[in-house]
Amino acid sequence: MSGDEDRQCPPVGFRLLPDKTKAWPGPLYRFEDFHSAQPTHSVLNMADPFEVRMRFTSQLQHLNASVTSAQKAAQYALRFRDMDEDLHSCILEQLERNNMNIRANIMYFIEHFLDMAQRDGHPDYIRMMQRDIIRVVDAVAPDDGSGAANVKVVRKVLQGLQGKGYLESQAVSQIEDVIKERETNVEDLGLASPNGDVEMTDMPPSQTIPKPGRRSTSHQLDKRQIEQRIEEDRERHKRERESIWAVPKAENAEMDRLWEETSDFGEDDDRLLTEELDDFQKEMEIQSNCQHHHGAANGNRH
Repeated sequence: MSGDEDRQCPPVGFRLLPDKTKAWPGPLYRFEDFHSAQPTHSVLNMADPFEVRMRFTSQLQHLNASVTSAQKAAQYALRFRDMDEDLHSCILEQLERNNMNIRANIMYFIEHFLDMAQRDGHPDYIRMMQRDIIRVVDAVAPDDGSGAANVKVVRKVLQGLQGKGYLESQAVSQIEDVIKERETNVEDLGLASPNGDVEMTDMPPSQTIPKPGRRSTSHQLDKRQIEQRIEEDRERHKRERESIWAVPKAENAEMDRLWEETSDFGEDDDRLLTEELDDFQKEMEIQSNCQHHHGAANGNRH
């Protein structure tokens, strides 16, 4: 092969792009954009692990209340499933390094992520999350008070993961016992409701933004973060109301949901049953007497 012919042959991983703006004896080469087209097995093998990690980290940091952002990040992680251990470690690192709002968004993302991983047939992501769920909870709602306002988020997501079979009920109960103590510090963050257990979605900003003079802590949030959290909570609350009547297609799903929502049998229930039984017996006696008198009257006519 001659020198001219050798200069015309692009190296592996590059494509030939003409460029008429520069005087160059041969063609210019540009690195192939792996994310501009549908991925193939060969392209995924050539992807730079560092770049994949950085892109996924950026997506985690920019998660918000929309389902679209969660689906985009989940699809990216499933697209590069060969790097699942590395991408899973990204989730843990971002939970431990970012502020309260980002940690809450990532916690909500985990449930969407595991749903898509199950549908896509990649249970390794589910297995790794089951293995590290304690570390996840400690990062989202740590015991130093910095994540007290995230306890409700952790509780809601854990209940969702348990209902879908990703976590065992015993594990969720044990975690619940631990995070109950971490919820007591929410007053220090300026996010507690003055009326008790009322979500920020139902409160005006004037009641959720800390008032001047309130004692501050090392974990105090600024006004912008609190307003952002209120807006995202409202968006999620709105989406939950839209799908509140949705029932899964699983067998006996509606019966199971009603069973879970029904309270345990107590003394009031026992007394109510006794009263209903007495009323039923009295009604039956009245009907029996009426039939007896009616039959006697007919006999006298004959």
